[in-house]
Formats: sequence, C-alpha cells, structure tokens
Amino acid sequence: MEKIYDVAIIGAGPAGMTAAIYAARASLSVVMIERGAPGGQMVNTFEIENYTGFEKISGPELSMKMFEHAQSAGAEYSYGNVENISVDETGVKVIDCGDHQVKAQTVIVATGTKHRLLNVPGESELSGRGISWCAVCDGAFFRGKKVVVIGGGDSAIEEAIYLAGLVEKVVVIHRRDELRAQKILQERAFADEKIEFVWDSVVEAFEDKGGKLGAVKVKNIKTGENLTIEADGAFIYIGLDPITDMIKGLEITDEAGYVVVDHAMMTPVPGVFAAGDVVSKELRQVVTAVNDGAIAAQSAFKYIETKLK
Repeated sequence: MEKIYDVAIIGAGPAGMTAAIYAARASLSVVMIERGAPGGQMVNTFEIENYTGFEKISGPELSMKMFEHAQSAGAEYSYGNVENISVDETGVKVIDCGDHQVKAQTVIVATGTKHRLLNVPGESELSGRGISWCAVCDGAFFRGKKVVVIGGGDSAIEEAIYLAGLVEKVVVIHRRDELRAQKILQERAFADEKIEFVWDSVVEAFEDKGGKLGAVKVKNIKTGENLTIEADGAFIYIGLDPITDMIKGLEITDEAGYVVVDHAMMTPVPGVFAAGDVVSKELRQVVTAVNDGAIAAQSAFKYIETKLK
C-alpha cells in the first residue's frame, strides 16, 4: 500500500526542522521535503548573534545542528521541488513534486521566503556574473575588489560588515537617509572605514563590462542626480517575498502572498498548518520560526488525535 505520512513538512528551515523534531517525538511519521540545503535563510547568514543559547554561531553550523537533531528524532528527509498541494476526497493531502507524489494526513507549510528582485536593466543578465543575493556564498570571489550592497535593513548591513572583511571597499546604496538596521549593526558599519554610504538613492541599472558586472547606475530620488559607481560585485538585500506558489489553489494566503494562520498555526484548510517566515506576522527571526514550528507540530498532533483516530 502507498505510504501516507502523519505529517509532511514542506521546507527544512528552522521552522520546518523544529516541527519535524516535535512531530517525530510525538511518535508521528514525519517527512521533510526540501529543494535545497537544510537551513533556509540561515545557510546564507554568516553569523547569528540573537538566537537564545548561542552568543554567536554561524548560520550553516546552526542549520546542521538542527538538521542532525531532526534526523536523530526520527524524521525522514526527502529532496523535492513541491509544485502543488491539494486535498483529495478523503481529506488526505497530496503533495505533487513533479516526478513523484507524497501523501500525508497533515501538512505544515514552512517554505520561507526568497530575496526580492530590483527588476532593473542588467539584473537578470548579470545574475551570477557579479550580482548576488548571498555574501556568505559569493563574497570570497571579490577579495580585494569593490562591491556595492543595496538595502538598509539588518541583512544588508550584516552582509556589508561581513564583506568589508574581504573586499577593498563596500558602498551601501539605500533609498532613505537613514538605515533600518538594528542600532548595534549601524554602529559597527559606521565605524568601519571600508564602508561608505550613498543615501536617498535607487539603482537604475547594472552595466556590463566584459561579460561581468562593471558598474551600477544610481539615481538620487531627492535631487534627481545620476551617479555611476564602478563595482565588481553587487549584493541585493531589499526585502523578501513568501514562497507560496505551490499553495495558491488552497486560497490560504493574504494579498502579499503570506499564509494566514490562527494562534495554533492552522490555516483555513483543516489539517494544513504553516510556520516560520512564510506566515503573515510582524517579526521574522530564527527564534520566532522555531516557536511557530513547535506550535504547528503540536497542533498537527492534536488534529490527528481528535479528527482522524
């Protein structure tokens, strides 16, 4: 007979892996389905300094600790690119991964977010040829060179500080006249002689030079002045969008695409839960993701106990 899991978790970031641990420890059959490396956004984070219990830990290291914990708890791990989630006539959730299907009594959507694009000329053409969304992944390619960081939030400033330890110069381009990052990050950035700031400005285009990024065209939104900044690399951190294309048919997202849940992490569809950055909420951090994951797993357990047994 075809196996039907108690819980299928879509995504193996901190929310998904925590949900897997809690569900497996409740003696439920659990599978995590992930299309990339375990850890989600943590994998691309150089250092995490605000997760309880670790004064400082690298994102990849924390990711691996969580992944090993989930596997030791008994959760299965499966590679898959989920294309669609539906509910059959018996209430079983059918997860379509293109070349195969996974079935489960409950689903926890923990797909997280993806980096937002600028959608300006040259961005798609030069992606991977100077333009990146991950300083930890690609920063080493630009040792001793000049790069720009676009954005003014925590991610942008954290990565600017990281890059300053590798490159000759970092120019932060921000559309406002002050940063949105935490004050401690701002202080570190302002104190770093390798980091410069271009305020009140937006990127108009990326220019090609010999098949790679050569310069960034910038416009001051207050004065209208145009500026061309020579750069070998550009790192974009202007926000995140939820990864929810695979659940559009369930109609459980808000206008921005984030999943709407109640206090128990349950969506309007019975037996479908969500956790982590993909959820509509104010604060998106590792610590809030693991909180969501634990609640979602417990709620899935109660659903199975009361509705299905």
